[in-house]
Amino acid sequence: MIRIGVRAHDFGRLPPDELAKRIADKGLCCVQLALTKAIAGLENLAYGDLNPGLAWHVGRAFERAGVQIAVLGCYVNPIHPSPQTRRELLAFFKQHLRYARDFGCGIVALETGSVNADYSPHPDNHSERAMDHLLTSIGMLVSEAEKFGVIVGIEGVASHVVSTPGKMRHVLDTIKSNNLQVVLDPVNLVSIDNWPMQTKILEEAIELYGDRVAIIHAKDFQVEEKSLKQVRTGTGQFDYKPLMKWINQRKPGISILLEETTEDTVDECIKYINNPE
Repeated sequence: MIRIGVRAHDFGRLPPDELAKRIADKGLCCVQLALTKAIAGLENLAYGDLNPGLAWHVGRAFERAGVQIAVLGCYVNPIHPSPQTRRELLAFFKQHLRYARDFGCGIVALETGSVNADYSPHPDNHSERAMDHLLTSIGMLVSEAEKFGVIVGIEGVASHVVSTPGKMRHVLDTIKSNNLQVVLDPVNLVSIDNWPMQTKILEEAIELYGDRVAIIHAKDFQVEEKSLKQVRTGTGQFDYKPLMKWINQRKPGISILLEETTEDTVDECIKYINNPE
């Protein structure tokens, strides 16, 4: 059983009913929903604005279209260099946790941050200090999630604090809670330095925390001189066969959310995911 969806904002910023219908019309069954990016009129959503009625209104629109809100995206920087801004960002994320169930959703996701405020790479992201700040922030979010019976999903990225499968395992071992799960984007774990080892990296991630993977992100990459360019699934150099074999054997029905796609190209991505040759 393969369930394929998208980031909702890759279909544009629209009223919820229209957005959900356009996604459903492509045969997609689930989304990652980042409210400020995807829902018209919520571009400036801030702390204190979110409420159960708004969540119910948006959630019902997707439910009527037969599209599950698999995860709410709230990609704040959990180690923002300004302590005051960091507190505000974490408060905004906690608000998503409190109202997630009103959307019909049980997971709110984020990446693991950068010393740079804009999430851009910084060498200190790989420092012990950055990890300590991350563990403090994620611990606070997980504590809130436990109160409301929802899940914090964290996503590793090669240039962020959790840059390797081993560091992800460290976070899971330190914050001992089943309300902390993983969003696995294997392409995010590869870099210009390690991409030839992509299958080994994926296998390590599966071995270390495959049981904690709740959501899959799917995209591809192309090697361009001294960098990697992220592209839509099936148009690059990532080998999807090992990932899809594991999903079919161990993660039936998990939400596979396409990235770097559009309404015009999503059909090709769906075809590839179903037969990655």
